[in-house]
Amino acid sequence: MSTTSPIPEPTPEDISRGLAEIERHLSAQPPPAPPSPADRDTKRVQRLRAEVTEARLLRDLQADETPLMLDTAKVRRHRKAAHEAARLHELAQDPAMRAWQAARMRRVLVTAAMVSLALALGWSTAGVQSFAAAGAPAGSPGWLFAWLVEPFMSLALLVVVGARAYLGTRGTPLNDPKLVRIEWLFLGLTLGMNAWPHLPWALPAGEDFSFSRLVLHILGPVVAVAVVTALPIILAAFTALDHGRGERLTGLTYGANTHDPVRTAGPNVPALIERARALIASGDLPAAPSAYRLQRVLGCGMNDARDVRDALNPPTK
Repeated sequence: MSTTSPIPEPTPEDISRGLAEIERHLSAQPPPAPPSPADRDTKRVQRLRAEVTEARLLRDLQADETPLMLDTAKVRRHRKAAHEAARLHELAQDPAMRAWQAARMRRVLVTAAMVSLALALGWSTAGVQSFAAAGAPAGSPGWLFAWLVEPFMSLALLVVVGARAYLGTRGTPLNDPKLVRIEWLFLGLTLGMNAWPHLPWALPAGEDFSFSRLVLHILGPVVAVAVVTALPIILAAFTALDHGRGERLTGLTYGANTHDPVRTAGPNVPALIERARALIASGDLPAAPSAYRLQRVLGCGMNDARDVRDALNPPTK
């Protein structure tokens, strides 16, 4: 039978030491936080408080106009289209662009005139063949050779008209009286040979005169006469165009103490010239930049870009 040792009774010092430990532990603990008003509020009060807080935040955000300053996709498209239209309009005023447009239109008109002339002469081939065959049987040598009359006359006429048209597009009108008389000779022969078999006194016995048939057969020669007459006049008008180059070179003023010419048309040209010179010195621009390059780099209009270009590269005397 085992015996247990009796537990010693605590001494007054042990009791004092234990009480001190308990006091230190209790003093080290933080005081309990008072309950928040939200914990004491009902659910209805909490929902209403959240709604009021949200409304105040929405009011502050709606008062900010920053989103209204942003461009929508539609506004961006319209601004891009407007900018493109302005650039195209400005480009259309450029003398080089106007000269290119005139040259293109001149080529189109000359091509259309020559095609129309070739078709008109081809239209009259049947009428000339009928006149030249003079009643020869179909398939006979005379009937076959009659088909060659209009082609060789048309080729000779096209040589003269083509030469005059080409030289006219190069600014050298060819108005020699001999060539003009040759043109009218070929056109007169074509017109006469088409019209003669259908005139009242040339009709076979018993055949009635038809004005519509006469007009139909002389239609080709009449169109050829109109083309040959109008084409030199049109080309002379194109040759007289200056495309505004004279206007661009006027209005130069020279400063009393400066070496470069400066135009008075653009108020910002002197500042643009200084910027261009700085960019040339830094190597961002070539020594003789074009007006289009200056417009892109400086972000100015084409007129000011031309002014800057002419100021940086004064014309040699």
